[in-house]
Amino acid sequence: MANTPLMPKATAVWLVDNTALSFTQIASFCKLHPLEVKAIADGDAAQGIKGLDPILTGQLTREEVERAQKDPNYQLKLQGSKVVVPETKRKGPRYTPVSRRQDRPNAILWLVRNHPELKDSQIMRLVGTTKPTIAAIRDRTHWNSANLTPADPVTLGLCSQLELDMEVEKAAKNAPLPSHAEPTETLMPVEESTSEEALAAAFNLTSPAPKPQAAEEEIDADAVFAKLNSLKDSDSASDDETR
Repeated sequence: MANTPLMPKATAVWLVDNTALSFTQIASFCKLHPLEVKAIADGDAAQGIKGLDPILTGQLTREEVERAQKDPNYQLKLQGSKVVVPETKRKGPRYTPVSRRQDRPNAILWLVRNHPELKDSQIMRLVGTTKPTIAAIRDRTHWNSANLTPADPVTLGLCSQLELDMEVEKAAKNAPLPSHAEPTETLMPVEESTSEEALAAAFNLTSPAPKPQAAEEEIDADAVFAKLNSLKDSDSASDDETR
């Protein structure tokens, strides 16, 4: 933190041994509890810690220390560091405390089951493991597979919920769409929906028109008259026979 000196306990050890500052002044400057500073002075705490001179490191001036020694109510002010130490970015797997390392296989099993979209490199960043371990848990060839129980890595304290959400979101963006996924239905463009074909289909105007009835056969006038004449001749012949 910006308002905390480098190596607070080592600084407190030096101030206890080399100044007449009160426990409260040292505790306020080093961001420690006054009782902890008293334990350092009594030799009950910080045993084996070598004192760090805050004047030599540029965190305090000698004038500031002398002023505080004269006034017990004066609070020491931390001097700005003259050297800017660049922040180092963490590379490789996350460091996991020894007390939590036994929980990593359970966390890996939970991630593999609940977030199969995560890559091995993402799981390595979240719980601090190796690719062979992840592969063994995926294939159930891990030496302790029979006793593994899925456990949320956030609950186990191996990563934060924000880190897990970021990795899951990143994996979801990079995941390819499944080959069997159905295409998403979209609305037709206005030009297509208002075309003549679309309107005709909407109102069933494209149904085939009923076929016209077959035209009546044309009447043969000569045949009719010939038949009438034959009937007339037969009637005349019958009248002659009756006479």
